[in-house]
Amino acid sequence: MVERTKRYPGIDQDLYGGMTPTGNIIRDAWVFGILPESETCAGWTLEGIESLYDKVTLAWEPHGHLVSGLPAEARERHARIYTAAVQRARELGWDPGVEEGE
Repeated sequence: MVERTKRYPGIDQDLYGGMTPTGNIIRDAWVFGILPESETCAGWTLEGIESLYDKVTLAWEPHGHLVSGLPAEARERHARIYTAAVQRARELGWDPGVEEGE
């Protein structure tokens, strides 16, 4: 997460292309149309990210916070966005089985 005094670098500049909790918030905002997929959130403050988190949480609620609960179009958008994110992260050396700092 972004520290209060720092600015978020943007999902494209975040660890492994955004394989972080903040990256997940941004991708989910793309899935729900809260943000356009071109928005990387570069330069955002912690308060901005927290506000986005609140909006994303509200968007998930009617779907039980489950991808399987999404309507078909949103499920397909989720699959496309997250598949591309995982592919990019692996290209950058991400290993989902290894915690950062190990």
